[in-house]
Amino acid sequence: MQEASAQIIDGKALAARVQEEVAAQVADFKERHGRSPGLTVVLVGDDPASSVYVGRKEKSSKAAGIVGRTIRMPDTTTREELRAQLEALNADDNVDGILLQLPLPAHIDTDEMLSLIDPAKDVDGFHPISQGRLMVGKETFVPCTPSGMSRMLDEIGADLKGKRAVVVGRSNIVGKPMAMLLLARHATVTICHSRTQDLPGEVGRADIVVAAIGRAEFVKGEWIKPGAIVLDVGINRNEAGKLVGDVEFSAAKERAAWITPVPGGVGPMTVACLLQNTVQAANQRAGG
Repeated sequence: MQEASAQIIDGKALAARVQEEVAAQVADFKERHGRSPGLTVVLVGDDPASSVYVGRKEKSSKAAGIVGRTIRMPDTTTREELRAQLEALNADDNVDGILLQLPLPAHIDTDEMLSLIDPAKDVDGFHPISQGRLMVGKETFVPCTPSGMSRMLDEIGADLKGKRAVVVGRSNIVGKPMAMLLLARHATVTICHSRTQDLPGEVGRADIVVAAIGRAEFVKGEWIKPGAIVLDVGINRNEAGKLVGDVEFSAAKERAAWITPVPGGVGPMTVACLLQNTVQAANQRAGG
């Protein structure tokens, strides 16, 4: 058993440094091309959590010097209206990145709308082409949350070669792309989900645990292997109304070597990596 509790991976502090890097890249782009990179967020409906996320993206874009704007559309928006809006943004030369905020209203097919975004402007990394390129190890826009976690692993100097990694959650947005990033770093990766048998045993064998299942404190601290790295993607409210992750933090930090807190862990890095992807898109579209 470890004598000391885990070291905290401070996502807020790391995100601030990434934002400084992005601001320098934006200034360089503006000097070379006479304009700032442009990011447009499309928000359909009035989902409260989405509104909060969009507000953070607007604030961070402005701080980094990116021209950010949000197009707000009512939840009665039709498939045809949203399609027309996305096609207009594809054609706008001042827009380098397009982000379609999820979830969409139930009557609109999410996969169809994501596939309409120009892959050259797909700064969320959700287009099938982006995800396919990630699958085969080609350069692409990496979804922002997995990208942020990968940067966190860099920050703590994690060597994943030959290590066991468990990803709890199999979404196209976090679980599957994170598994691909871990695999690219030569980890042996297991993806777990709601039908996994002996989840405690799978987690208990892992040197790296990524929790992205969306259930408050579902991964128990006693499951964590002593000395493991724990990356917690979850943002939930427990019965007392407190913001918590998918991992039982207080118990897990007594066993892990490194752990991300909630809030202040993975969340800030997601926004920082969105800005990074936007500058990448701007440079690629401008020819470098």
